Amino acid sequence: MKKKKILIIDDDLDFVEATKIVLETKYHISFAYNGEGGRQKLKEEKPDLIILDIMMDGRNEGFNFSQEVRKNAEYSNIIVLMLTSMNRQTEYFPEFLPVDEFVEKPIDPQDLLKKIEDLLNKKEGVKHGSLKNL
Repeated sequence: MKKKKILIIDDDLDFVEATKIVLETKYHISFAYNGEGGRQKLKEEKPDLIILDIMMDGRNEGFNFSQEVRKNAEYSNIIVLMLTSMNRQTEYFPEFLPVDEFVEKPIDPQDLLKKIEDLLNKKEGVKHGSLKNL
């Protein structure tokens, strides 16, 4: 079975490395440290899921990136997991973010794996469910 592709976009090098180590046994991992690098990897890799921080080079870089992904038909079905140290008390209300899931850092590695599995399984279930209804 082909490994699912995950793209990590975060400017925290230590976080990227630690997350990569946790995920690389189950998934094909690529990464970028800012939105520009993320856009390039998105085109090259066409990931199944993106793990995205909000604040990187620019204050709203992750938010802007997720909007771009949602507006582009080629990428609109990619799962976006916003994983950030910004908490829910900030001006960013998770329900207004154009992402599939919002999770606050830090997150236990096993919880992150479970969250990713759940999101990928949910996406696959939608695909399979829609075929059953034809």
